[in-house]
Amino acid sequence: MNPQANLIFTISLILGTTITISSNHWIMAWTGLEINTLAILPLISKSHHPRAIEAATKYFLTQAAASALVLFSSMTNAWHTGQWDITQLTHPTSSLILTSAIAMKLGLVPFHFWFPEVLQGSPLTTGLLLSTIMKLPPIALLYMTSPSLNPTLLTTLAILSTALGGWMGLNQTQIRKILAFSSISHLGWMAIIIVYNPKLTLLNFYLYSMMTATIFLTLNTIKVLKLSTLMTAWTKIPSLNAMLLLTLLSLAGLPPLTGFLPKWLIIQELTKQDMAPAATLISLLSLLSLFFYLRLAYCTTITLPPHTTNHMKQWRTSKPTNITIAILTTMSVMLLPISPMILTIV
Repeated sequence: MNPQANLIFTISLILGTTITISSNHWIMAWTGLEINTLAILPLISKSHHPRAIEAATKYFLTQAAASALVLFSSMTNAWHTGQWDITQLTHPTSSLILTSAIAMKLGLVPFHFWFPEVLQGSPLTTGLLLSTIMKLPPIALLYMTSPSLNPTLLTTLAILSTALGGWMGLNQTQIRKILAFSSISHLGWMAIIIVYNPKLTLLNFYLYSMMTATIFLTLNTIKVLKLSTLMTAWTKIPSLNAMLLLTLLSLAGLPPLTGFLPKWLIIQELTKQDMAPAATLISLLSLLSLFFYLRLAYCTTITLPPHTTNHMKQWRTSKPTNITIAILTTMSVMLLPISPMILTIV
């Protein structure tokens, strides 16, 4: 892609996200979401492969439908209350429609079908944008409207997302699809706590984005897209593969790694809200996704290809690892001991 075009689309992404998260008026928030959608479409379809074109089409249709629902819910609320302010979403029907629209934008169950397909058809760098920065504006809208959302609906969506995200990722061999189902599962954890403690949702999102960025950038460095190539990639940059193992375990939420922090705090908050059964259920369902993280980790560092025929060993690359990956990996693995400090900042 032309560097100037790439720059314009990247600036538009940042602009759209900034407009949405800093707006008070529903129309401005909607405008930011639309700018975001239009900016990411060329980045998804830049390879001109039929799968990329298909992914861009699916993404456009679902996001357009979700944006129309956001506009519809805000207009319904304005009709009943005379308010266009985002924080004044008080009408129950409006908040119900908005929850559905945001669930569609994020890829929460039962509106999740588009997300694995779109991620599979996108390049790794665009997949990283779709999994992290494109999720920020909808989560910001949920954060601003959290007092008037329906807790029962969100808890149901969250538990279904964690279940299906873990269950449907079990049988995948394509790494991008596995990461898509991982994202759906993590969104379940964010959705269940948004009504009770919105700041925890943001903390969870920041840490999830950091760990996912580490994994996507690492995979982009070693040029791996599926499990069979991941098995032979250890010869390229062995140290990076060893750190990828730790990052995957951190994303799974195992102590004493960074990924354990948000899950621990969410379970603690749910227990305080007398929702111990929901906390138990979502914890047990996250064991499903633990299986495919462990499988990825196993393929990354432990397994040799399961055949006796000679296969092509990949040469070690002489270029040094990116400093960004080094910093992100360190943070993805080692932030748990300073969790009291993180909690005072958030």
